[in-house]
Amino acid sequence: MLPYTLVIQHAAQVLTLAGGPPDRPLAGPDLHHWTIIERGYVACQGDKIVAVGPMDELNLACITPETRLVDATGCVVMPGLVECHTHLVFGGNRAHEFERKLRGESYLDILASGGGILSTVRATRAASEDELLANALHHLDGFRRYGVTTLEAKSGYGLDRDTELRLVRVAREAGRRQPVRVVPTFLGAHVVPPEFKEAGPRAYVDFILREVLSDLKGEAAYVDIFCEEGAFPLEVARYFLEQAHKMGFGLKIHAEQLHDLGGCEMAAELGAASVDHCDYLTPAAAARIAQRSQGRTVAVLLPLVPLFLRQEKYAPGRAFIDNGLPVAVSTDFNPGSCPSKNLWLALSVACLKMGFTPQEAVAAATLNAAWAIGHAADCGSLEPGKRADILVLNVGSVAEIPYWLGENPVREVVLGGAMQ
Repeated sequence: MLPYTLVIQHAAQVLTLAGGPPDRPLAGPDLHHWTIIERGYVACQGDKIVAVGPMDELNLACITPETRLVDATGCVVMPGLVECHTHLVFGGNRAHEFERKLRGESYLDILASGGGILSTVRATRAASEDELLANALHHLDGFRRYGVTTLEAKSGYGLDRDTELRLVRVAREAGRRQPVRVVPTFLGAHVVPPEFKEAGPRAYVDFILREVLSDLKGEAAYVDIFCEEGAFPLEVARYFLEQAHKMGFGLKIHAEQLHDLGGCEMAAELGAASVDHCDYLTPAAAARIAQRSQGRTVAVLLPLVPLFLRQEKYAPGRAFIDNGLPVAVSTDFNPGSCPSKNLWLALSVACLKMGFTPQEAVAAATLNAAWAIGHAADCGSLEPGKRADILVLNVGSVAEIPYWLGENPVREVVLGGAMQ
């Protein structure tokens, strides 16, 4: 047995996220009943976890003078957070629209007036690649401080060929320049750009399919589309996802955020890895998705979005869980509807407004989030063979994680076996 390079020991609780089915996300009772080790340890060799267990099972023979020992007495140790829905790369911000929201203008009202997403598109097109990269690195540093170790970065603020490809390129370069792993997703079908206003949504997605997707092979594993009033209607979203799937891309969708248009069920029928937002997804539809996808499509819930938009409607997460639909939780970090990187706050709001328990919330932001972006094989839980992405928290139990509202509990971040 090779010596350990890092041992995190004497933890009050080790939240392993282990014990569920190996071939699909956690759902139903499994979302709550995963393994917690009281007074435990995690041992690493290089960038991999090699042993997890109670302290009385720690192999002392593998500890040498070169082993780095971290005392986690009184602390929770858990997997690094997985952010499965962000819009990382963009230019400018939309602080100037915040007062409009406070005066009562809706998200769709602002979008229809040329603001919202289109406002960020103008700022992003005008920004240089160096500016976009600097902004992305700044935001990634903030995510790392919150304990995020893997992050999905959607494009979608270019809405033309060159800018959309640049956004994916910047996301990949940002991932190379710092330790948080970045997983790009192509959201060129965010809204219809001004250049296609007369031609319409179908003409724009035909343009994407013809002119853009062929250059994304190997650069982004998934495509996404916003199926909503003012964006893309259901039939156009279906056509786009069907054609993208034929080209070899995995599928995602923004759907049922503001209206129930049937986008989530449609995407799940096509084999989507995730259906995101879901505020207007009904429990009956959630049960059908769970059954038809055999528990493999994850509903990514974004509780900070209705909070920031001052909406009353939150996804019925409790009903989704009780109906067997796997769920994940993310911030939806973006300049318009969620300018927050605080995934811990999202977990608290998921408990307060969506009916999650603390254990379910933690699972939703780790292992199930990893399933939503195709990385459950190497992150999201503390198990031998997985990447050593580990957090030490300044709380003593899993119940405290969502209790301390808005606080950042992170004491230590380990990324790929290296202390940050």
